[in-house]
Amino acid sequence: MNKRGFIDAETAAHVLPLGVFLLMLSVPDLLGLGADRAAPDAAWYVARPEHWLFPLQTIVCFALLVVFRRYYQFTPHTGWLLAAAAGAAAIVLWIAPGYLFESVQLGEGWWKYLGLAPRVDGFDPTFIKESSETWYVAAVAMRMLRLVVLVPLVEEIFWRGFLMRYLVDPDGDFWKVPFGTFDRRSLVLVTAMFVIIHAPVDYLAAAIYGLLAYWIAVRTKSLSACVVMHATANLLLGIYILTTERWGYW
Repeated sequence: MNKRGFIDAETAAHVLPLGVFLLMLSVPDLLGLGADRAAPDAAWYVARPEHWLFPLQTIVCFALLVVFRRYYQFTPHTGWLLAAAAGAAAIVLWIAPGYLFESVQLGEGWWKYLGLAPRVDGFDPTFIKESSETWYVAAVAMRMLRLVVLVPLVEEIFWRGFLMRYLVDPDGDFWKVPFGTFDRRSLVLVTAMFVIIHAPVDYLAAAIYGLLAYWIAVRTKSLSACVVMHATANLLLGIYILTTERWGYW
């Protein structure tokens, strides 16, 4: 914020990409689209809006990142190996409850809030494969681009690049707060907000991931390391999803 109370360009650069990303997710609800609302014979773009919404969301948010690119400070490029290892560990913990659920064959219960639930309903590109192998490959490629590149950038730019520093000194010039500065309030609030934007079934995993990501930010003092951690975790998750067809993870 500037002295007049308006959002300055640097703050907008860190907040708008994720804000637009999340806002676009509400489009199906606003327009009444989706498999749970559409008629049985509805066209794919009505019954499965995610197949056009996610690519559009990817393009729009990438455009915002390009427009605001001069405001992002990814250096120093340090701690990438540690960040990648943390991302790998975090995603193993993320998918482990779902794997355990299927191995033990539990029924529905309160334990779903620990991630112990079936993960089969979600973005499923296989229906395209029956009509066009080319469109199937394109759909998977766009989905992976969103998962592995876009999401790590827009989320880490906001959570670690902006909010983590803002909460250290919300009434002052928070942009002067060194990246990776530890603060108990920012640790709790950033992690809590990161958890809330995920589905309840992922709350526990998101909390663990959020704490690890905060530690990486403090340890490495590098926004790029946070992006590498997130990208590594999402890449491994994407590979797991495509291998097991557990579409509920995305």
